[in-house]
Amino acid sequence: FPVLMSLPLTAGFRRSMRLCRRKSRTNQQSCYARCPSSCYSTLAAPYEEVVRYQRHPTDRNRLIILVGPAGVGVNELRRRLIASNPREFQSAVPHTTRVQKSYEMNGREYHYVSKETFENMVYSHRMLEYGEYKGYLYGTSIDAVRTVLDKGKICVIDLEPQ
Repeated sequence: FPVLMSLPLTAGFRRSMRLCRRKSRTNQQSCYARCPSSCYSTLAAPYEEVVRYQRHPTDRNRLIILVGPAGVGVNELRRRLIASNPREFQSAVPHTTRVQKSYEMNGREYHYVSKETFENMVYSHRMLEYGEYKGYLYGTSIDAVRTVLDKGKICVIDLEPQ
């Protein structure tokens, strides 16, 4: 399964620690007094504990974005998550400029819009993500995500970085 890591922060933390340790041998001043505030904040909490998320009944539902390159299984992970509990998880219906097929229904598989409408949504910052595939535009609008969240469900989408 795809895992997101923040390597630059970790490397910066290690570098900051080494600088502080090196200085502390030559100077008796505490590391916190010598380091800038950004160094101190990095030293104070370099890692965050990961625990199972327990949503409080008054909390709003969240958006889950699964990110990974083609072939790592983010689409399958999204499908399995939704299949495991369809009352709790749902995908947002994406928008596309491609032609609707005979067996498809507008608003079920996709929201079918013109290229001009799609581009206007992009320019007015109404698209959460978008891209082009085989000459057609595809994307997820903020309104589509809100529709899922307003139903009291957790919205799950998957993205492939370009």
